[in-house]
Amino acid sequence: MSLQRNRRTTWHLASEEFDDEEEEVEEEEIPLLVEDNQETGSQKKESSLPQGVVGEILHLAKNLPQNLTLEEALGEYEKRVNEKECVEVLETLGKEHLMVCCLYFFQWMRSQEPSLVTPRVFTVLFPLLGRAKMGDKLMVLFRNLPSGKEFRNVRVYNAAISGLLSDGRYEDAWKVYESMETDNVLPDHVTCSIMIIVMRKLGHCAKDAWQFFEKMNKKGVRLGVEVLGALIKSFCVEGLLSEALIIQSEMEKKGVSSNAIVYNTLMDGYCKSNRVKEAEGLFVEMKAKGIKPTAVTFNILMHAYSRRVQPKIVENLLSEMQDFGLKPNANSYTCLISAYGRQKNMSDMAYDVFLKMKKVGIKPTSHSYTAVIHAYSASGWYEKAYAAFENMIREGTRPSIETYTTLLDAFRQAGDTETLMKIWKLMMREKVKGTQVTFNILVDGFAKQGLFMEARDVIFEFGKIGLQPTVMTYNMLMNAYARGGLDSKLPQLLKEMEALKLRPDSITYSTMLYAFVRVRDYKRAFFYHKQMIKNGQVMDINSYRKLRDILDVKAADKNKSDKVALYGAINKKMGIMKNKRKKDEFWKYKTRHVKKP
Repeated sequence: MSLQRNRRTTWHLASEEFDDEEEEVEEEEIPLLVEDNQETGSQKKESSLPQGVVGEILHLAKNLPQNLTLEEALGEYEKRVNEKECVEVLETLGKEHLMVCCLYFFQWMRSQEPSLVTPRVFTVLFPLLGRAKMGDKLMVLFRNLPSGKEFRNVRVYNAAISGLLSDGRYEDAWKVYESMETDNVLPDHVTCSIMIIVMRKLGHCAKDAWQFFEKMNKKGVRLGVEVLGALIKSFCVEGLLSEALIIQSEMEKKGVSSNAIVYNTLMDGYCKSNRVKEAEGLFVEMKAKGIKPTAVTFNILMHAYSRRVQPKIVENLLSEMQDFGLKPNANSYTCLISAYGRQKNMSDMAYDVFLKMKKVGIKPTSHSYTAVIHAYSASGWYEKAYAAFENMIREGTRPSIETYTTLLDAFRQAGDTETLMKIWKLMMREKVKGTQVTFNILVDGFAKQGLFMEARDVIFEFGKIGLQPTVMTYNMLMNAYARGGLDSKLPQLLKEMEALKLRPDSITYSTMLYAFVRVRDYKRAFFYHKQMIKNGQVMDINSYRKLRDILDVKAADKNKSDKVALYGAINKKMGIMKNKRKKDEFWKYKTRHVKKP
């Protein structure tokens, strides 16, 4: 297999408005990585609590006396629990989220004679620790693996890497893989798929993932659909969609058929690149091959049409989803809420969908409430937006940073600085870490209403968590100062930008130009226009047209020379220049009209 050389490596996808779609694709992309073709206890769905010794230990773990660990309470169970039951106990404790008891039970197993710890125990325990965000404990256990040869098993290493991936400890996951190579443990297709995902999380490009895949191929690693899904995801993230399709077709020639997860990944890539028609084509191809779409398949398409503000198509997809026997989830309804909410005066339709979702028994997520808040905000119903936020808290749904940001933006538009301050204080009280977007919204909201001290307080508070002002932040401040009649403060703000090593852009300079021209300070306007050109920044034609219109309104006799010079610079940039007459060949012999003394 070989790839085209002239691939585009500089594509970047637009930021997503809702991360839940991405999360779902991610979850499907990483299937059961711990075990392969082996029945696990977590796959057995039991309606009742476990019986026998396993049930007794679970009951004991749930009702431990104070100041007593599970390890200390298991004295009477010596010689009563076999290796298989130990694995069942670990799985059951993991399901009940009793991770501390899991660790104490593991210690008890290790202290028995003979030890009850087997490789199977680690393949269960490592992923549980990763999902519980206990990667440090996982690494301690991995470094202290028993020295027996049976513990140098590929499944044990896969479980450790998978657990660290779940905890976001990508560097440690890579170290585990390196120790796997050092110990001469042959990787399998599960190792290959997990490591391609780890490489993407570490920031490696698709080319690196391809080279790793070829390395695994040379080692004789069996190709599987998990490897295909992980590899295609790496290419789709970088926007290399044509190359991803080439890989898919080549792998199918080698007998590796695509499943719904692979098609979901491709469709997601095309939708995020705003190529929804190609995504629809993949959807048709998928159904033609007899591959049943999943709920994520429909959610990807619905999310794409929601961003395009096409609620009718989203409703049709929702109906088609139900025709396939799939139940719409919270993400599905959120897409429809968002599609209506992006349009003005459609908040009632958005809220009707929200009520319908609750009526059918689906609990709204924070994204659902965020879409409702945005719908009310777009229609100018700011009080209803805040009421929806209060209902969200009352019903026990924790607001995400996206929810707070959407609500702050609503009251920034409304100019309600009192409520803006109230929401910001609530964020700090709940220890919700803001983003750069949140930061800029707060600065702009306070500054536009003339509350410059509060805007400076926001900059100070966000500086504590490592968020520094950007060029956009200063552009907002300059605009607010200029509109507030404080144009004399603009040069000072420009110096602050230089101190922070922020390079002013064309918007920075155009804001200053507009401000100085409005107060007829043509000298300063001309000075900063020359500085803008010197720094390689040029305004667009519309900005120059706006500047010329302001000059026409503010035209005055004083500062005439500066005004004329500025006119000339603007006309030159707009391409409006008087054609100079060409001198004819007889110009030397023409008589000049010289005034007589």
